[in-house]
Amino acid sequence: MEIEKLKRERAVDAVYKVLRQAILNSTLKPGERLHIDQLSEKLDVSLTPVRNAIQQLATEGLVEVLPRSGTFVASLSPKDVEETFDIRCALECLAAEKAVERIQATDLKRLKALVQSLRKPVKNEQDRLQHERDNNDFHFSIIRLSDNQRLYEVYNSLNAHLKIAHIHMGIDSGVSRLKEEQDEHEEIFGALEARDVARVTIAMRHHITRARDSLIASLKEA
Repeated sequence: MEIEKLKRERAVDAVYKVLRQAILNSTLKPGERLHIDQLSEKLDVSLTPVRNAIQQLATEGLVEVLPRSGTFVASLSPKDVEETFDIRCALECLAAEKAVERIQATDLKRLKALVQSLRKPVKNEQDRLQHERDNNDFHFSIIRLSDNQRLYEVYNSLNAHLKIAHIHMGIDSGVSRLKEEQDEHEEIFGALEARDVARVTIAMRHHITRARDSLIASLKEA
């Protein structure tokens, strides 16, 4: 496990950030057992900040602490994904409605550039990673346009769980359904550009529901 050592003064917050990133970038995989003493040694910190960081991750749902069994990176079941997407749908539809009221010409220009970038073919791993970044940026841009910090924080927590499902469970992150996704992004953008609340809500709900059903189907196959 390749994790950089930390400066002691960075303590709990730094350990939390490093472990969280390790979970999201597949260094630590779902179901993998976490040994506090080993992590402490690798990160060059005492046991206490590692324990506290793991407790934070457990609160987020990214780590499971099982009595008499140990501490493990969390896994997601199809039911977990369904529940998470239902909450995501509610949050993104609300954010899109608020965005219609607040969106400016510069915001539209940025979203249009992202939609165009998302139209590029995905031919290799580098293209796939760029596509994921653009897709993430597109959705987070709409969340930020809601101008609701609480909404952003809850959404960010959900996003971590969805990333686990996509990256760690061997799913193609939607590349096989790229054309559908591209059309959906363009419809969402068009609704925002037209400042049409009803249309953007329908478009966003369709996009997230389709993604949810596709991911659940892939999880069940796996």
